[in-house]
Amino acid sequence: MKILVTGGAGYVGSTLVPMLLSGGHSVRVLDNLAHGGAPMLGVWSHPDFEFLLGDVRDTAAVKTAVTGMHAVVHLAALVGDPACARQPELAQSVNCRASLGLIAESQRAGVARFVFASTCSNYGRMSDPTRYVDEDSTLAPISLYAETKVAVERALLASTDGPSWCPTPLRFSTVYGVSPRMRFDLTVNEFTLELLTRKRLKVFGEQFWRPYIHVRDAARAIACVLEAPPSKVSQRVFNVGDTSQNFQKQQLVELILKHVPDASVEYVTRQEDPRDYRVSFGRIENELDFRITTTVPAGIAEIVRLVRSRIITDFADPNFKN
Repeated sequence: MKILVTGGAGYVGSTLVPMLLSGGHSVRVLDNLAHGGAPMLGVWSHPDFEFLLGDVRDTAAVKTAVTGMHAVVHLAALVGDPACARQPELAQSVNCRASLGLIAESQRAGVARFVFASTCSNYGRMSDPTRYVDEDSTLAPISLYAETKVAVERALLASTDGPSWCPTPLRFSTVYGVSPRMRFDLTVNEFTLELLTRKRLKVFGEQFWRPYIHVRDAARAIACVLEAPPSKVSQRVFNVGDTSQNFQKQQLVELILKHVPDASVEYVTRQEDPRDYRVSFGRIENELDFRITTTVPAGIAEIVRLVRSRIITDFADPNFKN
């Protein structure tokens, strides 16, 4: 397929793009390079790779980007609750209005498949802490980030454009692991870096649950959906992760401390954080036969090796954060 990846120079995108190329697809990336273009160097000379410098809010750039494409993977966004809370208007503009515009332009251009990167944050807080939420559970977004994702999900699922239109929202677990566009502001990566380099960590709300997925598995899930028969994925929502990979923050810390037993941790109990959810991933496992290849303990060990390798010398570089 000819596939457009918006935000292809980002954390997930820079892992996905070489994966799609190695799978025999042609890939066009639309990215404004807000965090630099170095993640694209590894695929730059590939004969089936094309790069467009542009912003998803720019209608002209979007029209050019979707032209001739069979599929769109929409990753470009202002990602995460803190980033959206700091810049709410930008979050609405990029995450919501630009996404709706991209959907419309994709339909006008005759794009068949549209994969949208959503989030498990859409579930907010579990009404029953003894149960797992799934794709049919009530959505209760409590952050602007999740609100924008829910709005686009609903618009995408309500969109119709003939029998060839195949939209699929993916609700991702919190991502971790090493990527060409590295991030150290994601929970597993951040906790590991702090404990290794500073030997101390302050954790707020250690009892809250989240699901986690390695960035390579997140990319694999997208490729899996793109290659699945449309009858299995059209107008279907999938949580992306593995049910065994739900962890409380304190459990994450205990796994990391195995690598740095001399580090100290301060837990600050909080009850007011409403984001607390354990997620079931039975649908993507049973319907698409998707299985993860990396667990959180293995991902932590990967980050430990990276931090200790001295490949990165300035962990405070703003390009490592959103």
